[in-house]
Amino acid sequence: MKIDIVLKTIGLLLMVFSLTQIPPILIDFIYSEGEFVSFFISFALTFIGGYLVWFFNRNAAQDFRIREGILIVVSFWAVLSLFGTLPFLLTDSIKNLTFASAFFESMSGLTTTGATVLSQLDELPKSILYYRQQLQWLGGIGIIVLAVAILPFLGVGGMELYHAEYSGISKDRLTPKVRQTAIALWKIYLSLTILCALGYFFSGMSFFDAVSHSFSTIAIGGFSTHDASIGHFNSLPIELVAMFFMFLSGINFSLHFVVWNNRTFINYWRDSEFKTYIFILISATVIILISLGLNNQYNNSADTLRYGLFQTISMATTTGFVSQKFSSWPVALPLFLILLSFIGACVGSTGGGIKVIRVLMMFRLGMKEIKKFIHPSAQVSVKLNRSSVSEQTLVSVLGFFSLYAIAFILILIMLMFTGLDQVSSFSATAATMNNLGPALGTVADNYSILGDSAKWILSFSMLIGRLEVLTIIALFHKAFWRY
Repeated sequence: MKIDIVLKTIGLLLMVFSLTQIPPILIDFIYSEGEFVSFFISFALTFIGGYLVWFFNRNAAQDFRIREGILIVVSFWAVLSLFGTLPFLLTDSIKNLTFASAFFESMSGLTTTGATVLSQLDELPKSILYYRQQLQWLGGIGIIVLAVAILPFLGVGGMELYHAEYSGISKDRLTPKVRQTAIALWKIYLSLTILCALGYFFSGMSFFDAVSHSFSTIAIGGFSTHDASIGHFNSLPIELVAMFFMFLSGINFSLHFVVWNNRTFINYWRDSEFKTYIFILISATVIILISLGLNNQYNNSADTLRYGLFQTISMATTTGFVSQKFSSWPVALPLFLILLSFIGACVGSTGGGIKVIRVLMMFRLGMKEIKKFIHPSAQVSVKLNRSSVSEQTLVSVLGFFSLYAIAFILILIMLMFTGLDQVSSFSATAATMNNLGPALGTVADNYSILGDSAKWILSFSMLIGRLEVLTIIALFHKAFWRY
């Protein structure tokens, strides 16, 4: 294991990340709220820390393997979240915030989970609110992908980082070079963000709120500048904009690129995962609408359709925006929405969860076994996009499910040992591992009620969810550390 190249790369990445403290400083100058000192100190400490780590390892070899790439990704997310706590700890506008709470908030932002320990958001300075939203925007497509586009200019290769960051099924590179791939992804990401911000602005949001919410919408993060989330605006046009861009952001960005390149929407419909994604959203929406209607939750069908559709898309894509307090909905609907987040969005999107393509493959694998049970001598294969899926890929998916289940159970048990009840523990584990945010029980409104030990556990759960289990679990295998 070449620890020196790992430290050198982390130092470089930290110096790049320090520059993200500059926009909040500019926001503070615009609104004159006196927070620029906190962000300037954060910028200085992050840059100096990154520089020192880089300086003492600057002569490290340039090349590294997949193991170093995995260690860089995991370490950097942890270190980045650590330095991301600085503005929360240094500001005077947030009272009695423990280090565990600040780390939880930072990790929640960067992993696009959207769980928060903060309250009275409407009263916080604009620069702090913007900083939270920016964390999600950076985390949405991955600060590592941004680094992949930059690091070649700094003398550090990026293929191993790209592989470690996207450990799912879809590792296809959109262009021949990794740097070009990262740039292509960022162009799509930035374009959607700008269009979303314009949509919010022309629907009635202030410019500040429009930009802020576009960050967390495209990142499928769910942070808001208001305690009531999207419900604060009580605006159908704003909710329509949110639903449209949450839906788009839940689609594989590689598929967006192919559609843009070929200038035809037919590529969407040729994709098996996209069709399944549509089917799940429609099916879930029908179930929610029928249940809300039968229980007379709202006075008219228009409100039932409006709030049911919004909350279904928000939870299914793991965005976590709230237009209504869904935790108070009747019968099993709150639990159903939480369970929906286990499927999550498409692979290669900014969403969380297990991912649609893995669920689809497991379903088709089950159908294959049933057919073989009925016709033992039949040759049956699992197909995606009219192509057979290799046994190695199927084994990889089964392994992912196994590790996901083991991690989920362990985190759930640890939370219950901290004194949290079963409903709150289950929903909080699901909400963090699936990078969803909203939960049920005692944490339905906010996670501030939790003790520091529970916050540390859930911070780790968010990291596992963001890096899709395999990357994290690999660190605990003895073979990983062998020379």
